[in-house]
Amino acid sequence: MSATDHPEHGTESLCPAGTRLYERALRGGRIRTEDAAPAPCLVSLGLLHPTLEDMDCLEPVAPPVALHRLLKESEERIAEERRREEQLAETFAALMRIEGRHTASQDSPAIRVLSGMERINQVITEAMADATQESLCIQPNTAYRRKETAQVIAMGRDQALLDRGGRIRTLYHHTQRHAPVIIDRYEQLRGDAEARSLDEITDRLIIVDRAVAFIPANSDRTMALEIRQPALVSHLATTFDRLWRHATPMYPQTAQKPSVNGITPRQRAIAGLLIEGHTDAVIANRLGLNVRTARVHIAKLAATLGSESRAQLGYLIGQSGILKQEGATE
Repeated sequence: MSATDHPEHGTESLCPAGTRLYERALRGGRIRTEDAAPAPCLVSLGLLHPTLEDMDCLEPVAPPVALHRLLKESEERIAEERRREEQLAETFAALMRIEGRHTASQDSPAIRVLSGMERINQVITEAMADATQESLCIQPNTAYRRKETAQVIAMGRDQALLDRGGRIRTLYHHTQRHAPVIIDRYEQLRGDAEARSLDEITDRLIIVDRAVAFIPANSDRTMALEIRQPALVSHLATTFDRLWRHATPMYPQTAQKPSVNGITPRQRAIAGLLIEGHTDAVIANRLGLNVRTARVHIAKLAATLGSESRAQLGYLIGQSGILKQEGATE
């Protein structure tokens, strides 16, 4: 490799050719100048310098000495960056005190268009992270066909709101009353989470603390509107409240019915399939769950029964009699 082919790099790392040549110089005490041509970085970084006895040779600087000098240079650059940060902060401190109608509207627009599912989920998650009171949702059939990762994100932010003492109210179509993914959702959520259903509902809607709302902006839901205009958010919240009053309760009334020993209907269904010898993947497919969720239920079942292994779990299920309890089948 010639000097013209040498890759550019910073002081924090050496190129492979430079590393080999520096190691060679350290072992031999010196190398010829022409041999160092493939790695000009060694001279520019001060790791090699001409010898006094032979100007055609280069000798290495001891690694501790080179390291100390390079660290000192790095510290000086950091100090210079900090000085620049302080100057920028001083410059903009005065500017940020200038408040005007135009700048205020730019900071918090009443309606903002969000593009892309990742961006939409990010903004909703940020809004939920600041929520302290409630989340109101309308989830039509098509809106709940989300990827597994999106469902995990939604569950995490919803449970966080419940843990802060907030509440969740969600409206579904009647046809979703027995959807396994929705039943599973309300078996996992802990706190004031309630769902109701109607024959007809509006398109997808999320309202957080009655301060910000999210609605789709196109048919495939790859774009959304973030609405912070108080009158519009109030109108959407009022619409939700009226639909909610006419809706039929779903969960937790029907979903959270643990038996006296703490085993839920879903866990009893899983227990029956475990006794039959099915794998986690087959159990998940039979019950309309993803494999991760099925394994969570299996782990909870094992913890409730005090099982320490898969084989012991099968034995304890048989001994517990939970499969003989009334209402064990869904």
